[in-house]
Amino acid sequence: MTIKLQELQIPLERDAFMRELLHHLSGALEDIIGLEEASGFISIVGQKMGENLNNIYKDAYQVKNLDRKQITQVLVDLKQRIQGDFYIDYEDDDKIVLRTHSCPFGEKVVGRPSLCMMTSNVFGTITADNLGYAKVSLEETIAKGNDGCKIVIYLNDNEQSKAVKGNEYFEV
Repeated sequence: MTIKLQELQIPLERDAFMRELLHHLSGALEDIIGLEEASGFISIVGQKMGENLNNIYKDAYQVKNLDRKQITQVLVDLKQRIQGDFYIDYEDDDKIVLRTHSCPFGEKVVGRPSLCMMTSNVFGTITADNLGYAKVSLEETIAKGNDGCKIVIYLNDNEQSKAVKGNEYFEV
C-alpha cells in the first residue's frame, strides 16, 4: 500500500514553523555570543517592529501622537492580535502594568529570555515615541520560568523608575 505524502499527518504549519525558527535562532545567538549580546540583536529587531506598529496604530487613530490611555490600549491590542493575551493589571500617570499567562512565541519562549527583548523594545519604542520616555521592566517572564509575564512600563524618568532594573527608551 502506497501512502500519498499529502495524506500523512505532518504537524507542520507556518505559525509553528516560525516559532520553532525563532526558538532555534535565539538559542543559537545565546549559545554563540551570549545572552546579553543576543538580547541586543533582538532589541534592534524589536525597535524596528515597535516603530512599524506605532505608525500603524497612529495612522489608524489618525493622530500625531497617542496619549497614555491609547498607548495602554494599543499595547494590549497588539499582543491580543498575536495571541499574547495581555491584560491591564494597573495603570496611572507614572506606570502601566501588563500581565499575561501566554506568550506569542508559545512554549518556544521557555529558556529563551532574549526573545523577551522583542516585547520590551516594542512596548518601549511605542511609549517613548509618543510620551517622550519609557523604562520597561520585565519583572516576571515565561521565558525565565514564571507562570506568566509581568511587564511594568514606567512613563517618567523619576526616583521610582530609577529604582528598578529595566531598559530605558527615549523619543527619537
